[in-house]
Amino acid sequence: MSEDNLLGTTTLGLLGVPSSAAAHWPGQEKAPAALRDAGLIRLLREARLDLEDHGDRPVVRWRPHPTEQRPHNLSRVLDVLSDARAQISRIVEAGQIPLVLGGECTLAIALYSAAVAHDEDVALLYFDGGQDLSNDPDNPEGVLDGLGVGHLLDRPGMASALADFGPRRPLLSPERLCFFGYGEPEEDRDGLVPSPRFPAGDVRADPRNAARRALAALAADRFVVHFDVDVIDFYDLPVADVPLYNKGLTTAEAMTALSEIVAHPGFAGMTFAEFNPDHGEPDGSTARVLAEALTSALRPLAGR
Repeated sequence: MSEDNLLGTTTLGLLGVPSSAAAHWPGQEKAPAALRDAGLIRLLREARLDLEDHGDRPVVRWRPHPTEQRPHNLSRVLDVLSDARAQISRIVEAGQIPLVLGGECTLAIALYSAAVAHDEDVALLYFDGGQDLSNDPDNPEGVLDGLGVGHLLDRPGMASALADFGPRRPLLSPERLCFFGYGEPEEDRDGLVPSPRFPAGDVRADPRNAARRALAALAADRFVVHFDVDVIDFYDLPVADVPLYNKGLTTAEAMTALSEIVAHPGFAGMTFAEFNPDHGEPDGSTARVLAEALTSALRPLAGR
């Protein structure tokens, strides 16, 4: 553990995982570099956040797999997640809070797997425009970044190799999970996942209070967060890989809620995923807005 941690300072361990292996198409593999070019590291340090930069893992760009199509690219996704989990585990073991810049939504599996190995009671707050529960009949494309929670819960129809990714199976139970900010229709039509849910409409009405209620519903001493930028309405800020139009939160609403969440003493790490820089302005200004918004949301950690 670093000297700063012994003195009680919260140190963020930043890691980039530039992969679109589990995505619908290329683009997300550019996100960590785009956020760095937008000045994210400088902004975090100027906000007086203690930060250790662990660099970026090798770039893995989406390409069609010749044989692995349902689910698509499974072996490449497993390679990315195994590498990411090893790096995240080192960050956790150093006494730091991992901040994982993706990349796509399956990174939540790597983060949660590493967190569970450190604390088996850790929970997951899934701050995402969808719930990522769809099984194969509902998702004939076999795109894995829309199936992350399904694999964490070991739902029927999931790939066994990915559902088995962790120190236990299922890796996650519904009582340790909270869905937050989703704008897509309900995915659990049969009510088989009895986790607390806070849709975008609830969050929009009062972001800070919704965040407090979600944390109370989660009832966990420690939790990690998966944040998918598709919770932000694409008309407000065009950053998502798969957009939500007129359904998502504004950038301000999303970051206000996130700020309340990270201020909680149980906050233990986060993935920041699904940013596709190709959807923003070519001069990098969209990435700068996103980097500034993320820095603002993380600012409460400077006082922990």
